[in-house]
Formats: sequence, C-alpha cells, structure tokens
Amino acid sequence: MIGIIGNLESSSTKLMAKLTGIYWYPQLNKFLKSVNFNTTSGENFYFNNGEIPGKYDILNWLMTPDYTIQTNQIGTYTKSAPLGKQLNLNESAIQWHKSFKKVPRSVCSESCLPGYRKVLRKSEQKCCYDCILCPEGEITNTTDMMNCITCSENEWSNEKRNLCISRTIDFLSYDDPLGVSLCFFAVQLSLLTLGVLAIFFKHKDTPIVKANNRDLSYILLLSLTLSFLCSLLFIGMPDTITCHIQQAAFAIVFTIAISSVLAKSITVLAAFNNIKPGSKSRRWMSPQASMYLVCVCSIGEIIICVVGFLINPPFPDFDRSDRSAKMTLHCNQGSAIVFYVAVGYMTMLAVLSFIIAFLSRKLPDNFNEASHITFSMLVFCCVWLTFFPAYLSTKGKYMTAVEIFAILASSTGLLTCIFLPKCYIIIIRPDLNTKQNVIGKKEKFGSYATETK
Repeated sequence: MIGIIGNLESSSTKLMAKLTGIYWYPQLNKFLKSVNFNTTSGENFYFNNGEIPGKYDILNWLMTPDYTIQTNQIGTYTKSAPLGKQLNLNESAIQWHKSFKKVPRSVCSESCLPGYRKVLRKSEQKCCYDCILCPEGEITNTTDMMNCITCSENEWSNEKRNLCISRTIDFLSYDDPLGVSLCFFAVQLSLLTLGVLAIFFKHKDTPIVKANNRDLSYILLLSLTLSFLCSLLFIGMPDTITCHIQQAAFAIVFTIAISSVLAKSITVLAAFNNIKPGSKSRRWMSPQASMYLVCVCSIGEIIICVVGFLINPPFPDFDRSDRSAKMTLHCNQGSAIVFYVAVGYMTMLAVLSFIIAFLSRKLPDNFNEASHITFSMLVFCCVWLTFFPAYLSTKGKYMTAVEIFAILASSTGLLTCIFLPKCYIIIIRPDLNTKQNVIGKKEKFGSYATETK
C-alpha cells in the first residue's frame, strides 16, 4: 500500500493563528506576505495566498508475516516546485504484495494513440474512456486527443488516421476499363456511320437515296460521325484546350444533326400536303431551303457558345464535394445559364422535329421517312430525359461516363432508325429500290391510306 503523508505546515494561516492564541486581523496580511525563512530542517517557509505550500512524503506500506505494518519512503511531492519536478518517485524502491503478478494499473483505460480520439464513458470516472478511430478525412496527431482534426480540401487522412496526405486526382482515362470500353464503342460507331455514308454515296443515283434528300443525308451522317468522335474529348485528363472545345463541339455537332432531321421533317410534310406549284410553301421542298434551315439553326447554337465563351469560358476544375481520398478533375462549364440555354436550344429543335414528324407519320409513302424520323426523335428524347436524373445521381468520373453514354446512345438511335431501313433496301432488297416502289403513283396513295386504316 502506498500512502501520502502531509506535513503540518499545510494548515491555513487562520487556523495557525487560532492554535497559537493569536486573534486574526486583516492588518496581519501585509506582514504574513513577507514571511520567508528556513526552518531548522532546512525547508523554506512562506505563505502563498494564505496557505503554506504543501510538501508530502510518499510512503510504501508493507505488512510483515507477523501482521505488523512497516513504512518505507519512496518519494516526495512538493507543490511549490516547478511543473514536471513536483513529483519525485523512486520506482525501484516500491515493494508490491506478492499476490500481484504484475504492477497494478492506476487508471481504467490506456492512452489513445494518434489516429484515435477519447470518448468518455457515462457514469464513470474521467480516467475511464474508450478510444474511437477518427472518421475518414479526420486525424489526431498526438495521444489522448478529445477531438479529431479535419483535413483540408486537398488532403485526406491515411489509413492510420494520424496524418493528412494529398488526395489523388481521378478522371476518366484511357487506362480505365470504362474509358477504354467507351472509346472502343465511339470509334466503332463512327466507322459504322462512315460505312453508311459510303453506301449512300455509292448509290447516290438510286431512287431511295434521291427521294430522301441526298445532301441532308450526307450532312446528317457526317454530323453523327463527328458526334461519336466528339465523345472522345470527354476521355483523358481535362486541360484548358479540351475544356474550351468539349461542350461547344458537342452542342454544335448535335445541333447540326437535329436541324438536319428538322429539315427532313419539313421537307416530307411539304411534299405530301398537295402544295400547288408556285406556292410559297413549296419553297421548303427545295434543297437550298433545307441547307439554309440547317445553317440558320447551327449559327444560333454557335452564337450561344461564343457568348458563353466570352462571358465565362470553361476551365479545368477539381470536384471536392465527394469526401473521399480522390478528387475528380473535370471541366467546369463556366456560366451555368449559358450551358442550360445551349441545351435548351437543342431540346427545342428536337421537340419541334418530333412534332412535325409525328404530324406526318401517316402520309401515304411506301417508305415513309416521317415515321422513321418520329421513332428516331422519340428514342433521342427518351435518352436525354433519362440522362439528367442518371447524371445527377452519379459522382466523380462516372458523371462523365454517363454523358458519353447519352451521346453515343442518342446518336445511335438517329443512325439506326433513319438509315437502317434504307440500307436494308439498298443492300439486301435492291428490287425495291425503284422509283415506282419508293414514290408510287398518285392513284396508289389512296389505296395505301385505306389499307393502313
């Protein structure tokens, strides 16, 4: 047993005055403050705020076999000594009872190492606590810390939670299996589109190619090829150049494609509405009018992109919203208003194309271009309607992957729905690629309409 024995000098000055028969008066304070002398044992005696600085002997109590108590001084505690030197303990002089197999603990919990924080146990002493590992993104760098320290935005905690380290940069790269897969599909679909363009160019004088406005078909196929290839701009480490042309290329190329579909829809509707020769409405059937419409719609999107570039151009930026060891490098679109205006402009053209094609879907043509356009625009709109919730529900590089997938899916929908039936006739059923089958006679329109009803 270890005991602490204090000397009699630790009693208050008031108590000493009463014991010595001296009445206590406030006038004695100024004299007591100046009392300072050495006792016969060589110890310094003085008053500190009315108290004598305590000095204690630490004793080791031992019980002998004959049940007597022996004491052995093993240290001292001097309250007036400097911090760190108040306790003097000779641990080698301590004698424990033989029933103790090891030195008993004086606390109920071990110290919490760096990386952990102290959590006090309810209804227990302050020395009783649990050590809880700091959450991700927070650390402790010394022992027995009560609170964890949050790392900065560009840093993250290591596995031991005792050090903040730099966060790794993440982006959709060509080394990533997802990036390689999207790149493969983009290249293959662009080659497929070029193959369709080659087929149309080789059979440019056949009735089915001529009846569907060759120039618009060429422009649409070229724009679809570029739309597949522009998805490659979203793969790889973003830099200033790619960020400048990434969204602009996507918006302009898609606007050209949709405006080409819109021109096709207007041409088909004008051709089968019994427009009289010389009428002003018949001008929409001319190739020049279709090209003019595509140019005007494309210039509108170009103006929006240029205005957005002048106001607040896109730039590479880090997405730190996701609290993890990685921060995503992506292209910040700059002005959000301009971005939504550009997307809204494309959406307006797509909806207008769908409405016009839908109104002319039952026109009596053996190879009705309007029905193909209607279905293609339906696929296009469905892809982009599902894109926004999917895009907002993902994080990091997967947001870029969702955008690339939407570009590839919508472009593939336009390619297959509009051009696949024509390629089938050109390659597999050339017997149907005749003027009579493509256009038909005027008397045949009524019978065809009757059959469809």
